[in-house]
Amino acid sequence: MVNWLKYVIAFASAFALMLAFRTLVFSIHDVAGDGLEPLYQRGDRLLINRCSYGLRIAGNGLLPYSRLMRQPVARGDIVAFDLSNDSVEGLMIARCTAVPGDTIRTTGGLTLVPGLINCAKTDYYWLEALNTKNPIDSRHLGFIPEQDIIGRVVTVLYNRSNTLLP
Repeated sequence: MVNWLKYVIAFASAFALMLAFRTLVFSIHDVAGDGLEPLYQRGDRLLINRCSYGLRIAGNGLLPYSRLMRQPVARGDIVAFDLSNDSVEGLMIARCTAVPGDTIRTTGGLTLVPGLINCAKTDYYWLEALNTKNPIDSRHLGFIPEQDIIGRVVTVLYNRSNTLLP
């Protein structure tokens, strides 16, 4: 009876470590729309590094928002963000085109740096979808706060034909 108990404890420990790793370090996201075409296609599975900008502590009302070992979001990074307080639900992916301290101008759907609208608010970013036909990004939502940014997209795990990519 004691022999099987050590296997159960080992299995439970491995499961708890895997769950913590998946929750805190990496997550997988399916591309549902066409806002990221042509770089990412509908049905692609993306690996998101949740620690790329520091370990995110959301707090959920119990603790204040913070990031341990904080790293800034760089211009050009493709990031995953979640606007839980907004009417738009789900995880969204966009490219960071302006960081705090930048100024931007939008003309005809394009963002030029520098320009007219000041992005100097601390910890706010201008994020744009790659496909401008149907974006849910800063052009419609405004500046995105750092606390809503989940992490950086690392790679595509599976493509549309569900095969592993090199």
